Amino acid sequence: MTPARRDRIGPNAILQLLPVIDRQDGPEGTRRMLAAAGLAGTPDGTRMIPETEAAGLHRALRRLMPRQAAGMAAEAGRGTADYILAHRIPKPAQMLLKALPAPLSARLLARAIAGHAWTFAGTGEFRVVDPWTFEIRDNPLIRGETAATPLCAWNAAVFGHLYATLVDRTCRCVETDCAAASGSHICRFRIRRGQ
Repeated sequence: MTPARRDRIGPNAILQLLPVIDRQDGPEGTRRMLAAAGLAGTPDGTRMIPETEAAGLHRALRRLMPRQAAGMAAEAGRGTADYILAHRIPKPAQMLLKALPAPLSARLLARAIAGHAWTFAGTGEFRVVDPWTFEIRDNPLIRGETAATPLCAWNAAVFGHLYATLVDRTCRCVETDCAAASGSHICRFRIRRGQ
């Protein structure tokens, strides 16, 4: 896939979430979730999708299954990272990242994530603050929402699983600021090691 319209993101924002919903709530629950999101069907995985479709499904999940939503979104985020590892990052590059010292590996991985931010940030703006900290301004998956706690479990899980696999197995990602919870326009993600 190559950069396309800015209001499009990768289909894994939906495709990795649907099996999680199905395991948790069954096929009827999945159909109900798709209907609540206003989706007639699922992406075929061959092209970018409107960011509003992915946002609608994530929003429907948070509305219909509020207690389980964060864990389910995180599971889908790890599935998305696994897809990226299997299909988007060449094995030699993965071996190199794993062999390098963590600070250098983190720098290279952060650069690669920034280079492909169009696949998940859509009309939002992605920024690498440092190799361990990312920001998404106006994140399309939570745009316009308000919440008491951070909502971006899918994004955090994608970043965290990539770092844990390629940089240091003790890495995890925490959303330290969320536009939905803080009233700002920025969601901030911090990779932490050894905790």
